[in-house]
Amino acid sequence: QVAEPPEPQVVRVEVPVQIPCRTERVQRPVFAVDVLPIGASIAEQMRALRADRLQRKGYELRLEATVEACR
Repeated sequence: QVAEPPEPQVVRVEVPVQIPCRTERVQRPVFAVDVLPIGASIAEQMRALRADRLQRKGYELRLEATVEACR
């Protein structure tokens, strides 16, 4: 006796597909240190560096949020 082949079955296979991320580009701010005039006093340089640090932290947070939105 010859065994009959099994009846075909439909199998659903889920495969992740990459899609392009659609977020707005994060604009790089004008950092305080970048516009500091040559010959600025130490006090002006320190103020600019403190401001620059806060600007960079904010910029990094926006960049990280954009990257996270694309995950």
